[in-house]
Amino acid sequence: MIISPVSLPHLQSGLAVTSDLFRRALAAHASGVVVITAQHAGRPAGLTATSFSSVSLEPPLVSFYVDRSSTTWPSLRAADHFAVNVLAHDQADLAARFASRGVDRFAEPTRWRPGPLGAPLLQDVSAHLVCLPYETAEVGDHILVVGLVVEADPQGPGRPLLYHQGRFGRFLAHPES
Repeated sequence: MIISPVSLPHLQSGLAVTSDLFRRALAAHASGVVVITAQHAGRPAGLTATSFSSVSLEPPLVSFYVDRSSTTWPSLRAADHFAVNVLAHDQADLAARFASRGVDRFAEPTRWRPGPLGAPLLQDVSAHLVCLPYETAEVGDHILVVGLVVEADPQGPGRPLLYHQGRFGRFLAHPES
């Protein structure tokens, strides 16, 4: 069922949640951190995403969201494939670099190599997923991007980098009882 704002009277009366309140509430949710990379017109492009998730096992689909105002999105959209680089716990600086504007994200100290189809694969990450574009949809002020995974390379049992309350952090497992 699709709900339109017209069918929700509280939205018309101004009772909708403010973006600031919404952002603060979502900060309570920890998420994993990935860097999406692609190669377009001979140039690497990439951005940090904390909205990454699995979608389907059959077929193997993953998704992430990108802000419509992203200056990196046009290069990612134009590429014929992209890579998802799942960041390890010690890669907060890399995540911050790919979230920054006005820097060459692929210059030193970033370490990467071309993947099997050409998309940049970042070094020392927890996993790589190489994806073909499957579907996109405009949703609010973001674009939902769904990719068909054509190659997966888990790098080991390392701990993930997390994003929580506006900061990067590490996962600590509960002791087994």
